[in-house]
Amino acid sequence: MPHTLVCFHAHPDDEALLTAGVMAKAAAAGHRVVLVVATRGDVGLVAGDFLGADEDLADRRWHELEASARVLGVDRLTWLGYADSGSGPVEPTRPGGPAEDRADDPADDPAAPAGPARFCDAPVEEAASRLAAILSEEHADVLTTYDPNGGYGHPDHLQVHRVGTRAGELAGTPRVLEATIDRDLMRMGVDVAASLGYELPPNFAPDQFDDWYLPPGELTHAVDVRDHLDAKRAAMAAHASQATADDTTRSLAVFVSLPPEYFELAFGTEWFVDRSRPPGIAHDDVFAGLEEGPGAGSRPPA
Repeated sequence: MPHTLVCFHAHPDDEALLTAGVMAKAAAAGHRVVLVVATRGDVGLVAGDFLGADEDLADRRWHELEASARVLGVDRLTWLGYADSGSGPVEPTRPGGPAEDRADDPADDPAAPAGPARFCDAPVEEAASRLAAILSEEHADVLTTYDPNGGYGHPDHLQVHRVGTRAGELAGTPRVLEATIDRDLMRMGVDVAASLGYELPPNFAPDQFDDWYLPPGELTHAVDVRDHLDAKRAAMAAHASQATADDTTRSLAVFVSLPPEYFELAFGTEWFVDRSRPPGIAHDDVFAGLEEGPGAGSRPPA
């Protein structure tokens, strides 16, 4: 029975790293896949000579996201209407973009401030209501959000967890899954990459990992996505701007350069937590059991 999967992410490229395999797998099986991003990544890092003279980073990253979405079989791509918060107190300018790709953009209100709020500053109830409207419109069966650590603590990622959790409650979405990574596997992967001579970003240090993602004992889903790794690698490669920076190594550049066998080890499984279920990995399908659930068969006809 076909279902609707909604994946909620902070920035363009986050979908490629955390849920691309599940999205491609769902699309290949005939499920509807919806991708919602809170921001357009307008204050992300990029090498100084990468963009064209008149090229806007937010526009570039949106086009990269569209390419990633096509590769993954996404049926609908939507921006929630917020600005990228960055990693510090930067007040970004308003990202542009076609109105039809935004969810209730505050720019439509002439009395609104000159630019959209940074996502991390948005009231949770307001942002959750925007996302809940999409979930209700799509009759979503499964929503993916982030773990309480926001993966690695980025302010927008922490906000994705808060907003996604609340939106699932408001919309009554049958299943809300926290996309994450097995922390122990990540440690092992970083050690292997370093031993193979890969130059890693400076923040990829063992003492950082205690607060990153989740330990294996908290996980409930381990989804085998090895059959969809070509799509996942292509989705990562679509975000070319995020493999560049001045005088630093970007994790995405390392990932897309991995040989197939190491790429499979690193990305052949995608990890989730369902807080309504006991901890412990017991599931390998994000849709398992929904046939008997309240959302079964609720998606609109194709």
